[in-house]
Amino acid sequence: MSGFEHILQNTRAASERADEAFLRALPKTELHLHLEGSLEPELMFELAARNGIQLPYQDVDQIRQAYNFTNLQSFLDIYYQCADVLRTEQDFYDLTWAYLQRCHEEGVVHIEPFFDPQTHTDRGIAMQTVLDGISRALADGHEQLGISSGLILCFLRHLSEEAAFATLEQAIPYLHVFIGVGLDSSELGNPPEKFAKVFAAAAELGLHRVAHAGEEGPIAYIEGALDVLNVERIDHGVRCTDSEAMMTRLAAEGIPLTVCPLSNTRLKVYQHMSEHPILELLQRGLCVTVNADDPAFFGGYLLANYQALADHLGMTRGQAAQLAANSIQASFITVEQKTLLLEKLEQVIVA
Repeated sequence: MSGFEHILQNTRAASERADEAFLRALPKTELHLHLEGSLEPELMFELAARNGIQLPYQDVDQIRQAYNFTNLQSFLDIYYQCADVLRTEQDFYDLTWAYLQRCHEEGVVHIEPFFDPQTHTDRGIAMQTVLDGISRALADGHEQLGISSGLILCFLRHLSEEAAFATLEQAIPYLHVFIGVGLDSSELGNPPEKFAKVFAAAAELGLHRVAHAGEEGPIAYIEGALDVLNVERIDHGVRCTDSEAMMTRLAAEGIPLTVCPLSNTRLKVYQHMSEHPILELLQRGLCVTVNADDPAFFGGYLLANYQALADHLGMTRGQAAQLAANSIQASFITVEQKTLLLEKLEQVIVA
């Protein structure tokens, strides 16, 4: 038994249901967050006015009413439409800074957010414009809020691998700005194998690799992400419950899953949070983590996702602490940084 597990098992009230104050106090990392998906309606209207864009919505309430998603694709259709208000470096800065402020309020100490360059470059927005705005905000977040970060560039899987290669080539001058590549957008019909060559090229550049798999897609997509793309984390991955062998493999190999509970219920992967398997996977020894995905669209940032597990699954303090520890261990920070964050986590647990 590790020292951390010993602390969890012997901490006073470890079996009590986690409350909001405890969840907020836990030092947490977020490993599955799309910056474009943190664009709140209020900021969307502000940026639209700044850039002279006419939105197809009359007010904030009308936008929120449109967020009645039935599946991943119905969400993506609105998601890409809303992203059109992002035009200038300041827009990308304001988007990222707003997310960082929310992180600071909720006890998030490290983030590894995604961004979708093709969503913007295909609209004529320069890669430099996107990266300058995001990276400037992340630097300010570290300096002013104490939040460390590592940016992940995602390829849109509904586009071709050739388009992904073009994006990677455009990003090469900015390798110092981001730490890895990912794969997102429409999962069904776009298997991981489609992007085998570009992920191999990213690995040769020394970049970390992650990929969305097993949200709407089948177990085969998780296998492909692991065996063909050689990813280090699976984003979502909840469909692993369809295969006893896959759950056993993920636990044995320590492959982290960046699970997004509120997203899974809003997109009807599960009809209700009470059906979510994250705590069962935690019990089986899988390295599951909690994340917000696209919080402006799915009704909650990281703290709300933790709280939903407490409210609907009866998550205990011990389980919440283990999920927070998993998020630290699954991050791409150094061993030294992980040690420091785990020490902070232990201080919260024993308080």
